Amino acid sequence: MSELSLRGENLHLWRGERHVLRGLGLEVAAGEVLQVTGANGAGKTTLLRALCGMLYLEEGRIVWNGVNVRDDMPAFHGALTYLGHEPPLKADLTASENLRYWVGLRRRLEPARIASALESVGVPGVASELVRTLSAGQKRRVALAALPLLSVPLWLLDEPTTNLDTEGQKLVGSLIERHIRAGGLAVAAVHHEIFVSPQHLRRLELSKS
Repeated sequence: MSELSLRGENLHLWRGERHVLRGLGLEVAAGEVLQVTGANGAGKTTLLRALCGMLYLEEGRIVWNGVNVRDDMPAFHGALTYLGHEPPLKADLTASENLRYWVGLRRRLEPARIASALESVGVPGVASELVRTLSAGQKRRVALAALPLLSVPLWLLDEPTTNLDTEGQKLVGSLIERHIRAGGLAVAAVHHEIFVSPQHLRRLELSKS
């Protein structure tokens, strides 16, 4: 993973009549996390959705490993995972079933791996529980358990600490830290400082237009 990089060049994007991204530039490389902050409405979610190709730019380009992502979107999508503000979990499936089907779209998982992942994020007892019965914090932890299981180099995270206490926020930091120490990279939109080593951290603050 050591040569991986993500770059945004002169990004412009409108949402209705609002010019949300105004010539924005960014860069993050393997072994780094880009912490994106800003007031509500500053464009943090818009930026993440643009980076993963869910929104089209009016101007500028996203570059993955030196190649415009629009040249090969399937390959780019195969290298990333996007965890939005709301955990992408099915309410009438159990925590284990959610991970098996979500991650299973990319790779086969043994039950022991799923159990280990749930234990690593502090919710080993919810494996057989329907997601609709879980608290908001438990749902967030189940979604976080999928990140290392997906085995992709690029993580795009929108408010990954939502509904988590201080211990949970530290857990998010440790997951990101392990990922980038292994050569991955991440972009995280947050309201709070990420608990990662300063030498791995880049910062980008967005201003509300």
